[in-house]
Amino acid sequence: MARQEQVLVLEPQHELKFRGPFTDVVTATLKLTNPTDRNVCFKVKTTAPRRYCVRPNSGIIDAGASVNVSVMLQPFDYDPNEKSKHKFMVQSMLAPYDMTDMEGVWKEAKPEELMDSKLRCAFEMPLENDKTTEHSVLPKSASASLDDGEVKKIMEECKRLQMEVQRLREENKQIREDDGLRKRKVTSMAASHSSSMATSAMRDEGLSTRVLAFCVLFFVIGVIIGKLAL
Repeated sequence: MARQEQVLVLEPQHELKFRGPFTDVVTATLKLTNPTDRNVCFKVKTTAPRRYCVRPNSGIIDAGASVNVSVMLQPFDYDPNEKSKHKFMVQSMLAPYDMTDMEGVWKEAKPEELMDSKLRCAFEMPLENDKTTEHSVLPKSASASLDDGEVKKIMEECKRLQMEVQRLREENKQIREDDGLRKRKVTSMAASHSSSMATSAMRDEGLSTRVLAFCVLFFVIGVIIGKLAL
């Protein structure tokens, strides 16, 4: 019995294109759509498994649903004269109604129950004009790629920085007020010390004046007594 025709709709249908430069991972997207009213199991296989990373490489597509498969080509030394011979195959089968183990279903599947589609791989290098264009629009594309979550994180970070600036301003203001109070206390203590020193000096000066007056008085009395004795 001949195999069934592929029930999944593939986008693209025949060829996966990878656009260089190939100094980094290059990703192509394969969309699988299930237009039937049955769940469909699928697997994605390649002739060069060491050169590609496929996520997801297997699974179940619900009736009327779609799955995007990311095919990631690993970095390599590109040779424009070498034609790619890599191929991919999308294998599928209708999921049994009582399915509990997907791996078991694949092992027990009959050949006539399996469906498959094959795709070629094509490598392309961008032209110099395309490189210039890509570099010129990169900042705009990068900014446009920000999702709501990233924008929210940036706004929260700005708010946090504003609060930090406000806190530092308040701390600076408090430090200034404390410094002014400390200066006033020092000035007050200095004035009090100066006043006490002046009072002490006046007290010492008054004492010295009284001692001198007593000495003069005793001298005068001594002179008068001396004259009277003569």
